[in-house]
Amino acid sequence: MAEQIQEKNRITVEIYGHSYKMVGTESTGHMRLVASIVDDKMREINVHNPSLDSAKLAVLTAVNTVHELLKLREQVEQLEEQLKKLKD
Repeated sequence: MAEQIQEKNRITVEIYGHSYKMVGTESTGHMRLVASIVDDKMREINVHNPSLDSAKLAVLTAVNTVHELLKLREQVEQLEEQLKKLKD
């Protein structure tokens, strides 16, 4: 079985005042959107917790983002179950 090689995109983004090089197979638009959302989330959390240093702010942002991801996964599972019931 031959593996398909995906070309990697490379961009530089700014998140919370720092530049980061991103490399990935997603479009540059997608990677910029991800960086923008992370930047927005960090700034939102900073408004409520201005005394946090960057490292703690980044961890709190990650924790909040994973929490949101888990809630969305739970919603998807519930919707899939409802859909399955409707199909039966």
